[in-house]
Amino acid sequence: MRGIKESRRSRRSRFLRDAMVDVQIASRGICSRQVLLAMRQVPREVFLDRRFAEAAYEDSAVPIPKGQTISQPYIVARMLEAAAITKSDRILEIGAGSGYLAALAAKLGREVCAIERHETLVRRARSRLRHLGCLNVDLRHGDGTAGWPQGGEFDVILVSAASAQVPVILKTQLAPSGRLLIPLGDPDGVQWLTKLTRKADGQFVDERIEEVRFVPLVSAKEPRTS
Repeated sequence: MRGIKESRRSRRSRFLRDAMVDVQIASRGICSRQVLLAMRQVPREVFLDRRFAEAAYEDSAVPIPKGQTISQPYIVARMLEAAAITKSDRILEIGAGSGYLAALAAKLGREVCAIERHETLVRRARSRLRHLGCLNVDLRHGDGTAGWPQGGEFDVILVSAASAQVPVILKTQLAPSGRLLIPLGDPDGVQWLTKLTRKADGQFVDERIEEVRFVPLVSAKEPRTS
């Protein structure tokens, strides 16, 4: 009987995910087959506390601990599509939060390195990623504004928090032809999801993608409020 109930729950989750992708994402112009498929495959409710599970497939951000949020599904898809991730890409995520974006990026690229400043969120996200079999994600506790501690270059950098400017260290860790997605603007006001592409000569081309609202990017050197 338990197996039957779990099967029904699984089918309901699949139905709600498909509806989310069809209504909230594909119908609003997201065309990448890879992104749409990844969002159909990764169960968003796994990355939420049980009390918020019913809101998993609503068209909105949902609270997670430490005053953070899991972003609106459409914005997540918009960021991933703009990043144009390929199977050979090495990806860095700053501000991993619940781990949802890292799980999706893991479906799209070769390797995901993710940093989160709240140790509680790191422990929870690691458990969820292991549960889903995301073996190509290396999630660590640390200060994302300092970049990846081992250095190296990344084909894609995804910043899941808003900043007035792009941290310089992240620019240095972006490979030639690499894409960096970050919400730029006032953390308490207007922000624009912005894409920076590094040219072969080391210069950057920036492009505004969409107006967004993210929690602020905070350095470990700044006082924590949560």
